[in-house]
Amino acid sequence: LVPPGNRNAVQPDIPGASSRRTQATNTSFQAKYRKVYALLQNDAELRAKIRKAAAAYGIDPLHIVGAIVGEHTYNVDAYDRLQTYYVKAISYLSSKLSFAYDGEDITDFVQRPEFKKCAGMSDSYDLWECREQVWNRSFRGKSVGGTSFPDDRFGATFFQPYYAGQTFGLGQLNPLTALQISDLVHKVSGLPKLDVGDPNSVYKTIMDPDLTLPYVAATIRKSIDAYKSIAGFDISGNPGLTATLYNVGNPEQRAYALKAENDRRRAAGEPEKLPEENYYGWLVNDKLPELKALF
Repeated sequence: LVPPGNRNAVQPDIPGASSRRTQATNTSFQAKYRKVYALLQNDAELRAKIRKAAAAYGIDPLHIVGAIVGEHTYNVDAYDRLQTYYVKAISYLSSKLSFAYDGEDITDFVQRPEFKKCAGMSDSYDLWECREQVWNRSFRGKSVGGTSFPDDRFGATFFQPYYAGQTFGLGQLNPLTALQISDLVHKVSGLPKLDVGDPNSVYKTIMDPDLTLPYVAATIRKSIDAYKSIAGFDISGNPGLTATLYNVGNPEQRAYALKAENDRRRAAGEPEKLPEENYYGWLVNDKLPELKALF
């Protein structure tokens, strides 16, 4: 079990992009934190929804709280009322959205021969992880069949119909993560499976608090399971670590990297490296006493 609290005595550096976004809106990280804290503090219904989602996936509600707090402190401003998230969810559906790059829809793109090895995968998590690996290996930053593809993440290239880096809703999930986790949420929460050919329904799921909270919980559950099964660390008692993984994504890859590092250390007779929080998770652990007080 990884002990609670931060491994770093001081907060790791906050990325420049996050600072610039915050300065551009004439606010501070502290003010943004207080705003999302107030949203949680003032809305007993939201807290109940968080508890319910956490229980369904067998995690402490503070893991979900950590993800929400981190996103709204460093990436976007929280709305004052939960109701606004519902209103926004409806407004996004008024336009026809598409997941495409340079005129090629994602549903056509994944039919390319490079993706053949993924075709037999039935679980949404394995399927989209496979497709992401194919993207990284065969398309990212390359020119294929006369089309130049950007040196950027799969999710950023195909799954952001508004602008780069855009995620939405209470949990600020990106559509690719939602598509990956869809089968688990269907199994545990009974929500309908997401269809990549229907971007509007994907966005509604991300934007609607009632639909998105199970997705946030499932994403965190997956990261806890990955670290336990791959790297041999139980991070379920450290919301700062799950918040970090929620922020950076790709928990399996990171767990494998940590395992490789510790295999090397053991062979060299060195002490093992514990998982560490980033700036985002550091804040969550630092604020844990007052977040716990809400739950």
